[in-house]
Amino acid sequence: MSMEGSLTARDRVGIQDFVLLDAYTSETAFMDNLRKRFNENLIYTYIGTLLVSVNPYKELGIYTKKQMDIYMGVNFFELPPHIFALADNVYRTMISETNNHFILISGESGAGKTEASKKVLQFYAVCCPSTRLLDNVRDRLLLSNPVLEAFGNAKTLKNDNSSRFGKYMDIQFDHQGAAVGGHVLSYLLEKSRVVHQNHGERNFHIFYQLVEGGEDELLRWLGLERNCQNYRFLIQGECAKVSSINDKSDWKTVQKALTIIEFSEKDIEHLFAILASVLHLGNVQFGASALGYVLSTDTSIKFSNNYALELLGIPSNMLREGLTHRKIEAKAEEVLSPFTAEHAKYARDALAKAIYGRTFSWLVNKINESLANKDSTRKTVIGLLDIYGFEVFDVNSFEQFCINFCNEKLQQLFIQLTLKSEQEEYEMEGIEWEPVPYFNNKIICDLVEEKHRGIISILDEECLRPGEATDFTFLEKLEEKMCGHPHFVTHKLADQKTRKTLERGDFRLLHYAGEVTYSAAGKLFNVATQFKSSLSGLTEILMTKEPWYVRCLKPNHCKQPDRFDDVMVRHQVKYLGLMEHLRVRRAGFAYRRRYEVFLKRYKALCPDTWPHWKGTPAEGVQRLIKHLGYKPDEYKIGRTKIFIRHPRTLFATEDAFEICKHELATRIQAKYKGYRVKGQYQRQREAATKIETCWRGLQARKERERRAWAVKVIKKFIKGFMNRNQPVSMDNSEYLAFVRQSYLTRLKDNLPKSVLDKTTWLTPPPIMQEASVFLRKLHTRLLVRKYVRGISSQQKVQLQIKALTSDIFRGRKENYPQSISLCSFFVYSGEKDINIKVLQQICPEGIKYSVPVIKYDRNGFRPRFRQLIFTQAAAYLVEEAKIKQRVNYSSLKGVSVSNLSDNFLILHVSCDDTKQKGDLVLQCSYLFEALTKLCVVTKNHSLIKVVQGSVRFDIQPGKEGFVDFKSSSEAMVYRAKNGHLMVVGPHNAIVNSRDKS
Repeated sequence: MSMEGSLTARDRVGIQDFVLLDAYTSETAFMDNLRKRFNENLIYTYIGTLLVSVNPYKELGIYTKKQMDIYMGVNFFELPPHIFALADNVYRTMISETNNHFILISGESGAGKTEASKKVLQFYAVCCPSTRLLDNVRDRLLLSNPVLEAFGNAKTLKNDNSSRFGKYMDIQFDHQGAAVGGHVLSYLLEKSRVVHQNHGERNFHIFYQLVEGGEDELLRWLGLERNCQNYRFLIQGECAKVSSINDKSDWKTVQKALTIIEFSEKDIEHLFAILASVLHLGNVQFGASALGYVLSTDTSIKFSNNYALELLGIPSNMLREGLTHRKIEAKAEEVLSPFTAEHAKYARDALAKAIYGRTFSWLVNKINESLANKDSTRKTVIGLLDIYGFEVFDVNSFEQFCINFCNEKLQQLFIQLTLKSEQEEYEMEGIEWEPVPYFNNKIICDLVEEKHRGIISILDEECLRPGEATDFTFLEKLEEKMCGHPHFVTHKLADQKTRKTLERGDFRLLHYAGEVTYSAAGKLFNVATQFKSSLSGLTEILMTKEPWYVRCLKPNHCKQPDRFDDVMVRHQVKYLGLMEHLRVRRAGFAYRRRYEVFLKRYKALCPDTWPHWKGTPAEGVQRLIKHLGYKPDEYKIGRTKIFIRHPRTLFATEDAFEICKHELATRIQAKYKGYRVKGQYQRQREAATKIETCWRGLQARKERERRAWAVKVIKKFIKGFMNRNQPVSMDNSEYLAFVRQSYLTRLKDNLPKSVLDKTTWLTPPPIMQEASVFLRKLHTRLLVRKYVRGISSQQKVQLQIKALTSDIFRGRKENYPQSISLCSFFVYSGEKDINIKVLQQICPEGIKYSVPVIKYDRNGFRPRFRQLIFTQAAAYLVEEAKIKQRVNYSSLKGVSVSNLSDNFLILHVSCDDTKQKGDLVLQCSYLFEALTKLCVVTKNHSLIKVVQGSVRFDIQPGKEGFVDFKSSSEAMVYRAKNGHLMVVGPHNAIVNSRDKS
């Protein structure tokens, strides 16, 4: 559906371009339109050429190769808004105008910035010309992403894959539009995350990938253990393992990517050695003297086997001295002064952050070497800028100050370039430019970056001045220089009411998007000037390119699909400056289109322009709008476009067009009502036969008259093909009948044979899309009906048991996925395997199931072969003809199993008497089968508990034991030195064939 066509559905799905909102200054109208579209799974909306994207938190199936083909080479406003439409328009504009462009992608963490950037790269990977050499460049461009994500992304409270750095990537194209190279710039890496993570957050992905996925030989060489809990830098957030992240799999992806990006084995070896050294540094401990200073002896610093020293290649005395003392120069002498334990920890963390920061910079440089284009001929460029959006937290650090200032500068650039592009279009079309009032945030940018007077300059001065600079001397200096500034306030400078909301160590800035309070505590770093310089360099780069914008929004905090939180979204709309941009974009004319496009759509509204206009498109549009009665203040005529001021004018035109279409259809029906109506299927057959006859006649008859007749028919066929996307008419009816017949015939021979087959349904032509959806639903219902009718009562029972097994173990036990198969599940009691004497004793209770097990003694853990039997009333442990233990289901407290791939279970039994036997530790080859049967027999589906690490069990009342679980390359069971039973499960367990569910 074209954008103009969707205007008729605006009450239901909203408007595809906010510029066409009549109440464009109303934030409520803006939010209503955004919510309507989100509720209809329409996550993209335009503001002119700016794309607003709302994260759906679910798969929508709109990023397929087919979708890319649809948007490739199509006019920007012909199809619904999409990231592919913007990417294609940028690409085609770059090719046609041979100039440089950039796409700025911004938004909160979790809003979908990184995914949007990936979609743009994937689109260019498909749409660009392809050769073997170019494919190598494309692969490196695509695979640079997982590497940068591994080293620069982390799990936060808002997002499991949050970019913790800003990234600007240039993609270089040759004159044919082929991607031939690239270059990456990084900004604002969150180095503090290396040494500290908030609760519920993780360090950078690469550390966990190395520990969880690294090969055993590599970990031995690095002195690492396969347990994140052993490293202080990895566990401060208390969530080393995340269900949505597969560190082992991601490790393999990063290794493959490093190879394709052409990192040498030596480079990779050094890279991992540095990562390991950071982890070892985190475990460095400091002893303190009675006065609180770090002891000078070697034993005061304890290294994990001195691995940090070895991997960094630094002499031990040098590192120890650097971490425990500071050097003071006095005249010609150097004096070493010992640190306090706190200062030593600060030095250790500062070193770890510096090492990681420089490693990240080196990594980016190596990627750039791989992406570098060796050809010196002139290239055009599309840049991708993926950077944090403006954010406000309960406590806003120095890093957040830098991020928000970056957004302040980008907002300044954003408004400047938007006004510039608007003004240039008006001048190009010969329309008088009307000045647009807007908030100029230069006053805020100057407050931060102005030479000698700005916050950054004052911070640098404080860091360099003699004496001891502190957070409060810096704040005092700010108060002295900034006193009276309308956008700056502190506790001291505030009025009585405002002072209540500020701590003494805080300062507050009034940004373009609202007030933010920053904490000055502990933030006197020289990083500030470097950041200002790099931001200035980025601004200079962007100023030389044509801008395009993607603004990403998150609809709720919970990452839930189909949930739209008005307060949260309104907050982001404000901070992203969307209303400001809409106001600038709407200050002149809401709608502008080339004459050819406008005339083609609306020519039916004027008798002079319908059906064919023979003059120029500009003259045709003028004749059309005169007939429609446009008032002079409602439009302007440019050199190549018509400009319409108000959306209501366009909507009135569109509504008139809808009425006109129905009237035309009625007239055509009346004119040809004498046409004999036949069944649809019969007409399709006749049309197909007629076309086939035409083709045969062209080949068989050579007479002039017959040849002319054949040519006439072919012309009609071609005309039908050219008008195939138009409403049914005399020009295309026969061709469309042929298309329908052809599709139905092919579909009949290629129908899916299974409900699970989702891929073989033939793609319908446009004329048959609605019918295809209906037929597919009918066919699916038929297949389901056949399947359901073919299920026996026994199979139904098996399916119910399979479902129960899945509820209990899916996503909880590591070897459950390998247990899934189409083999039948158990439906037998196993009575034939039970000794006849035991059978006589327990048969009255009704035997439901039996299985061989290994029972481990409660003291000493000696293995004993036993048989586990479930009756209607109790569970029995049997040794040949002797019943060793009976457990009433009423006294069964629960069953514990590990989350790994072993086959152990612990039956927890209530034992109030010291004479009673305690819990049972069993090993069962048919674990899933046995436990599912136990749940069925006891009618207690919550009986099973899947645990991590260790399980405590009662040997007898007052005496306890433990079973510890872990994974390794091979399975083992042994008594550990600590007296626990150690169960080692293999990484990829093979499940017994009888235990497949």
